[in-house]
Amino acid sequence: MASACHQLLVRCMSSSAAAGKKLAIKHVTVIGGGLMGAGIAQVAAATGHTVVLVDQTEDILKKSAKSIEDSLKRVTKKMFADKPEAASQFITKTLSNFSTSTDPAAVVHSTDLVVEAIVENLEVKNELFKKLDKFAPEHAIFASNTSSLPITDIANSTTRQDRFGGLHFFNPVPMMKLVEIIKTPMTSQTTFDSLTDFSKALGKIPVSCKDTPGFIVNRLLVPYLMESVRLYERGHASKEDIDVAMKLGAGYPMGPFELLDYVGLDTSKYIIDGWHQVDPENPLFAPSELLNKLVAEKKLGKKTGEGFYKYR
Repeated sequence: MASACHQLLVRCMSSSAAAGKKLAIKHVTVIGGGLMGAGIAQVAAATGHTVVLVDQTEDILKKSAKSIEDSLKRVTKKMFADKPEAASQFITKTLSNFSTSTDPAAVVHSTDLVVEAIVENLEVKNELFKKLDKFAPEHAIFASNTSSLPITDIANSTTRQDRFGGLHFFNPVPMMKLVEIIKTPMTSQTTFDSLTDFSKALGKIPVSCKDTPGFIVNRLLVPYLMESVRLYERGHASKEDIDVAMKLGAGYPMGPFELLDYVGLDTSKYIIDGWHQVDPENPLFAPSELLNKLVAEKKLGKKTGEGFYKYR
């Protein structure tokens, strides 16, 4: 009996010691082969991590792989301007760290980190993480790239709330330096530190934020974009003049209407609708009739050829 107790004590001590030790993330699984997922996979592979990119079909993954290769060619043109051989070697080495799969459960068994970058739907995300929770090793950290959903609500679908955080990258991932790391009340300090180290290893600059709507950037940016739309709706200024004013007066690279079209009007509507539902009394989260009308007409911005501006 004493021997059994001693063994149990040793196991508990060793597991708690492991729990307090930062995880050196080497093997990364990225779920979602869209623009964000492919970008995250690219920067992870380019910085020496072993990366598996997962999506539902081989067709999607072929497009993702091609977009990564094309992006690497653009990046290396600047990195190795006078050294085409070095550029070629960098691309070959990066791609050798990268593979694809349509079976997430099969590839997470040896992963250190799962980063999810799929559709902004809580139910779909919860279903995915609940499944992966059963197959991923105990030490593996789970992270969501969501920009609008509470990380806590996603983490609650798993048994590893202490090893779950937000890892919010910005588009285009290879170019944008910022990563928001979201710490829920259950996220352990070890997990947070591991995600911080991983972000730095990618060459990114991490900032930390509690699990609050929109985190830092979107919480400030989306109300600004919505207020720009309301200013235009009230007839106080044209959208063209508002864009010029914010570019020249505030030094922003894009005006609010140009940015809304770039991001996608459906995405902006989805975020503001979600926040309005949670806090209907907050005037910053009030929906816009004009935005709703454009989305209903499938004028979603650059991706459809028309939003606030025409792109055809």
